[in-house]
Amino acid sequence: MAARLIEKYQKTVVPVLTKEFSYKNVMAVPRIDKITVNIGMGEATQNAKLMDSAVNELTQIAGQKPVITKASKSIAQFKLREGQAIGCMVTLRGARMYEFFDRLVNVALPRVRDFRGLSTKSFDGRGNYTLGIKDQLIFPEIDYAKVDKTKGMNISITTTARTDAEGLALLKQMGMPFRAA
Repeated sequence: MAARLIEKYQKTVVPVLTKEFSYKNVMAVPRIDKITVNIGMGEATQNAKLMDSAVNELTQIAGQKPVITKASKSIAQFKLREGQAIGCMVTLRGARMYEFFDRLVNVALPRVRDFRGLSTKSFDGRGNYTLGIKDQLIFPEIDYAKVDKTKGMNISITTTARTDAEGLALLKQMGMPFRAA
């Protein structure tokens, strides 16, 4: 599955981007560097079992064990102590990254209700793209019967592009379904 996207990148995406942005060197063509998937569990301060289910679901989605993120400082209003587990994240690179990207674009996003495409406004100014998902059930790996609570997640796609235009062109060529402007 991952090999298919890598082949697509080398055979079709690189020539198109080289022509569009007139790169002199193949290494100057932007590529996807890493994908970070993050689940923030603020409710885990009251219920520690929520964190276990979030870790299990993120492991199923990403195919890699996530790191548990901890609070850096105490905030009394949120009943939060320093060092308390408040989320989990996983960073994907290489073959796993391409495989996850393929599943995200071709399987998960089309399962979103009333999906009309992704916004092109979520770039950070340096060619990296972030999208939020409200429900983990769009991934086919998650068993609907075992879900106790729906969890949202942030997916950040880090590219080697220098500008948002280059990042947008790269992700469009890779098959990301953007909304028509």
